[in-house]
Amino acid sequence: MAAQPQTIADAPFGTVFTRKMAVCSFEQQDWGRHEVVAVKDFSLHPGAHVLHYSSTCFDGLKAYRWADGSVRVFRLDKHIERMRHSTGLLVLPTPPAPLLEAMICEAIDACRDEIPPPPSALYIRPTLIGTDANIGAAGTGSHEALLYVLLSPVGDYFRSARALRILIEDTHMRSAPDFGRVKAGANYASALHHVQRAKREHAVDQVLFCPGGDVQETGASNFLLLNDRQIVTKPLDESFLHGVTRDSLLHLARDLGYEVIERNFTVDELLAWIGTGEAALSGTAAVLAGVGSFVHRGQEHPVRDGTIGPNTERLRKALTDIQTGAAGEDYGWLRVV
Repeated sequence: MAAQPQTIADAPFGTVFTRKMAVCSFEQQDWGRHEVVAVKDFSLHPGAHVLHYSSTCFDGLKAYRWADGSVRVFRLDKHIERMRHSTGLLVLPTPPAPLLEAMICEAIDACRDEIPPPPSALYIRPTLIGTDANIGAAGTGSHEALLYVLLSPVGDYFRSARALRILIEDTHMRSAPDFGRVKAGANYASALHHVQRAKREHAVDQVLFCPGGDVQETGASNFLLLNDRQIVTKPLDESFLHGVTRDSLLHLARDLGYEVIERNFTVDELLAWIGTGEAALSGTAAVLAGVGSFVHRGQEHPVRDGTIGPNTERLRKALTDIQTGAAGEDYGWLRVV
C-alpha cells in the first residue's frame, strides 16, 4: 500500500512502493507484451537461474514532480543505455531500448498521483532476472528472463544533513576488477561484508575501496574531490560504475568554471587534499553527499572543518535545481512523462 507523500521523508530510502509496476517476460527467444499491473509477489521455480548463479542486474533513476504539476524523468536515455550494457555482460537477454523506455514511462504515468513533490522524488528500479529452471547452467546464461520496473517514492538516501564518515579500505576491492561497471546485485553483495563490518567496528556511513592505495569508489557511490577551482575523480574504466549522476555533475562543474581532472590518485593524495579541500559521494540516490571525515588505519582524518563544503553544496544545488525545475536550463536531460 502506497504511503502518502508527507511520510516519504521519514521512511528509509526504498521501503515505500507505488501500487503498480511494469512487467515483461522473455520466453522462446522473444519478448512478450509488457503490461502495467498491481505490485505483487512473483512465483519462481526454486531452480531459477537467478537464485543459483546471480543472473540479475538493475538500474536506478528518478522522476520529479515540478511546481506546475508536470512529471519529468532525469536522463532516461543514459540509464537505458547502461542497463542494456549490464545485461550483455551478464549474458542475459537484452531488452530493446524502446521496450525499456515504454515500460518505465508507462509505469510512471500509472503512478503519477503517488509522486511526491520536491525535495522528494520517485525512484525507478528497472530489474532483469534470469528465470531458466536449470541448476546445471553454471556455464551458460539464462535463456528466459523477467523484466520489471518497480517504483518507490523517496526522500534523501542519507537521512541526515550532517557530513558523512567514511572508512578507507586499502586492501580489498568492491568487485571483480573487470566487472565493476555492471550494475549487478552481486557487486553490491561482494562489498556488503566490508561495509557492515566497517559500520559495526568504526561507526562509519560507508566504505571507500582503495585496493593497493588506488582510490576507486564506495560500496554504492562514485567519489569526487573538490575545491574552489577543481574537481578530481577517477577516469572511467571497467573497475567501477559509470555513474550518470557523476557524468551530470562533471558537465555542470565545467560550465560553472571548475577544472575537471579525471585521473587516478592515491590514498596519500586524498589525505593531503582534505586539509583544505572537500570530498563527496555521488549517485542517483545520494545525489552529492559531502564527507566530513575519513577513518584510515585506526586514525581519524577530518575533511577541512568536518562540515559539508561550499563547493559540494553549490554543485548539488546546481543539479537538483535542474531536476526539480528551479533552473532554466535542463541540457536536454529531462523527459516529460
